[in-house]
Amino acid sequence: MTFKSRALALALGLCSSLSALAYEPSKPGCIAPAKPGGGFDLTCRIVSNGFADAGLLPTPMAVTFMPGGVGAVAYNHINANRRGDNDTLVAFSSGSLLNIAQGKFGQALDENSVRWVGAAGVDYGAIIVKADAPWNNLADLVKAVQADPTKFVLGAGGGVGSQDWMKAAILMKSSGVDPKKMRYVAYEGGGEAIAALLGGHIQIYPGDVGEMVGQLEAGKLKMLGVMAPERLDGEFSAIPTAKEQGFDAEWAILRGFYMGPEVSDEAYQYWAGQFAKAYQSDQFLQVVADKGLLPFKMQGEEFDALVKQRVGYMRELAREAGLIK
Repeated sequence: MTFKSRALALALGLCSSLSALAYEPSKPGCIAPAKPGGGFDLTCRIVSNGFADAGLLPTPMAVTFMPGGVGAVAYNHINANRRGDNDTLVAFSSGSLLNIAQGKFGQALDENSVRWVGAAGVDYGAIIVKADAPWNNLADLVKAVQADPTKFVLGAGGGVGSQDWMKAAILMKSSGVDPKKMRYVAYEGGGEAIAALLGGHIQIYPGDVGEMVGQLEAGKLKMLGVMAPERLDGEFSAIPTAKEQGFDAEWAILRGFYMGPEVSDEAYQYWAGQFAKAYQSDQFLQVVADKGLLPFKMQGEEFDALVKQRVGYMRELAREAGLIK
């Protein structure tokens, strides 16, 4: 081999090594697009705690909060100011996707405006009331609502057309109650809605199962039904589904993460690879379970394609419901 050939081979080998080590986060972070408490906070804790427990982070991951528009502020911020931020993941849920489908994050921004990188897990809707409420099952609650829908105030994160509104609307529709008669109050995330429920400002919270991990043990809230296809395991195994109580009301919530549209391919593949490793880690899966979620193992380009497909499906549902043209 000539000197020139050896030099070229050495250079190619060095480039290959550098490429393999091209990216590792120096300041890993996760943005929860709401105030502390609630589903976005939970989602960020899954990746910050779960990756740490699985040994997948070079340094601790910081969780920051960016409330506003139920995710719209964070989505716009990433697109305007941090398009190429390789170190930052942003939490999203199916509610975020529903808002994107309805153009609520801005007409110029759609599902193609970020890179969807990996799933945290899947959650399900739940109908939650105060522990001292007079209803002990969905039938009792629905009967009371049917008698006079105007007497009851529902509240959750997001306005009319949000996924929490959709949960309540699906339950009402399956009960023969016109969803338009619902008195609904929008809050900035699940944490605020739970506080409103405890404070007596609302009577019904169509929230998420995952937000209730540990909450039921405190004895301040009770869950009348889960909007899952079958009963869940663990802490919520004793709580019947809406379906088994006679109501055709299901709502699955995908939780995961996106990154800016101009992150490097090396960074995107790094994070996708970390999710793939996490799904094989008992420590990570334990954190997912502790947060009340079920595993959902998908990352990278396959996950990106799935999210975009779901947004398209939700856009058609929104059109059918008359929420968009």
